[in-house]
Amino acid sequence: MTSPETDNGLWVRRFHPAPSGTMRLVCLPHAGGSASFYFPVSRSLSPAVEVLAIQYPGRQDRRKEKCIDDLHELARVVHSVLRPWLDEPVAIFGHSMGASLGFELARLIEQDGGSPAHLFASGRRAPSCPRDETVHLLDDEGLLADVRKLSGTNAAILGDQELLRAALPAIRSDYRAAETYAYRPGPPLSCPITAFTGDNDPKTTVDEARAWSTHTTGPFDLKVYPGGHFFLADQQAALLRAISTALAATPAR
Repeated sequence: MTSPETDNGLWVRRFHPAPSGTMRLVCLPHAGGSASFYFPVSRSLSPAVEVLAIQYPGRQDRRKEKCIDDLHELARVVHSVLRPWLDEPVAIFGHSMGASLGFELARLIEQDGGSPAHLFASGRRAPSCPRDETVHLLDDEGLLADVRKLSGTNAAILGDQELLRAALPAIRSDYRAAETYAYRPGPPLSCPITAFTGDNDPKTTVDEARAWSTHTTGPFDLKVYPGGHFFLADQQAALLRAISTALAATPAR
């Protein structure tokens, strides 16, 4: 079987390749999400920013592969996959589970002697703000009820039983990864962090989002938008403006 170190085409999706030297933005999907979620982001930011959208195993064209239900392990694999791309400035954007994964990925990059240009943590409480969540232990209907409540999956998929059966294992695995993630105390990051949150997100309070400030010695910014867990769907234009502005202010390496 091909390892991620030798074939990261499975992992890294470049919808709009940009010239060398362009800022790169690694985008990490939410639980049950896929790289294609970030196609509109890639289209909007290109060519000033080249989006590297990560495709986790167990979904879409990787549905026959085993899911990774431990965020620390997943971060190690993604870090290994991204090594060839770290020759240019790389920022990280993660939504929900992807934000926790982004934090652990940023830690690994810094431990390896590098530094992300920026960490954008969206729709997720700070790593040091745990909650006791067990949705991943519910039956299929209970799990899908939570997915519907958060409005994080395309309505067409939720109405298609065949697609649902194909997607459920990945959704459950991702929920398990997100809900069993445990922050391991350590040095804060040195890169800037911007936290994005919806003002009515059942998964993250504004105070829990503000707590991201304790995880960096660099600049911190908090942006609160109207909406719930997937506020970014309605607030995409404002979110992309904030990301573009932050990355444009990043000194060239």
